[in-house]
Amino acid sequence: MYPKQEVVAMLLAGGQGSRLGVLTQKIAKPAVPYGGKYRIIDFPLSNCVNSGIEAVGVLTQYQPLVLNEYIGNGQPWDLDGMNVGVQVLSPYEKKGGADWYSGTANAIYQNINYIDRYNPEYVVILSGDHIYKMDYSKMVAYHKEHDADCTIAVIDVPLAEASRFGILNTNPDGSIYEFDEKPAHPKSTNASMGIYVFSWDKLRKYLIEDEANPDSSNDFGKDILPKMLADGQRMFAYAFSGYWKDVGTIESLWESNMDLLDPNVTLDLADENWKIYSRNPVVAPHYVSPTGVVQNSLISDGCIIEGNVDFSVLFSNVTIAPGAVVNDSILMPGVVVEEGAVIQYAIVSENAVIKKNAVVGARPEDIENKEDWGVAVVGDNRTIGEGAVVAPKEMVYEDKEGVN
Repeated sequence: MYPKQEVVAMLLAGGQGSRLGVLTQKIAKPAVPYGGKYRIIDFPLSNCVNSGIEAVGVLTQYQPLVLNEYIGNGQPWDLDGMNVGVQVLSPYEKKGGADWYSGTANAIYQNINYIDRYNPEYVVILSGDHIYKMDYSKMVAYHKEHDADCTIAVIDVPLAEASRFGILNTNPDGSIYEFDEKPAHPKSTNASMGIYVFSWDKLRKYLIEDEANPDSSNDFGKDILPKMLADGQRMFAYAFSGYWKDVGTIESLWESNMDLLDPNVTLDLADENWKIYSRNPVVAPHYVSPTGVVQNSLISDGCIIEGNVDFSVLFSNVTIAPGAVVNDSILMPGVVVEEGAVIQYAIVSENAVIKKNAVVGARPEDIENKEDWGVAVVGDNRTIGEGAVVAPKEMVYEDKEGVN
């Protein structure tokens, strides 16, 4: 017997994250490391437990192994209760054969039975690839206060970026009268954050109808929300003003990590009142040798620093040899940087080795044609040979030979 829950959260975490290139070859986007000790999915999971939501379904699909192992029984997030907590929900074989999730709405449809067992009043739909802190209980309260059928979290974005998002147009009372999915000419800058609160009885009805429609793409933004709006359902926008970053590109992932080093950015990972929980490796404290210099950086446990590190984020067990230089970069767990190597404006993935005197990335002011500059990326378990050069914007999928 499952205990009734007023709110159930469904976390969509099956995205391939193709724009992250080599970083998501073997892992789903929500499992990508972030901020020195986290993975992206830690943020929505921590938001759930901090918001008092005890039943969380995580819908996985693409390359789920690392993500499934990381979530485990949910203990790091205090989501390991009896008959509640976090549950990984992968596509499974049903009568008539297996069926992959064909869209965000179809993913929820396929897990109606999971939601029904808690008999909730409300369902919160979340994305597993955003960096932010948010109290979902306040959004649910807003939804109830307005007697809404659907509430969409919105954030104000620059007009130049608005065409990347679903754009909401609202009345003075916050009710939504128009929704455009990624419009070429947006009429406002109220962007959907991909965070929804639905009254479950209403959403359940629309999911079943949508699944029966052969012309539907089974997507919330393209199908469910426009249909609810056309039917005159009560839909409201919930304004969010805190830090929020969709880390779906190399540039946005790099920028969001660098934001942690900016004292003017409002994302505070040291806030005792809203902790971001994670599954941490059990390793020794980090060590900075007499030859090591560290400035304005995040350094995780297990790191050995004998070179120079400035304005960078280092995950656990990173080794920086004497004479090596790391600036404005992200080094994921287990990276080794040998003597004389230089890493600038780069992301180096897990267990990569940068050999002696190799160069990865470059400072933008050192590039003559600014269009040629971008963040360099080295894939996991790759070796950059002695003296080799990884150019700005370059993504290294295979080992790179050194220059003799």
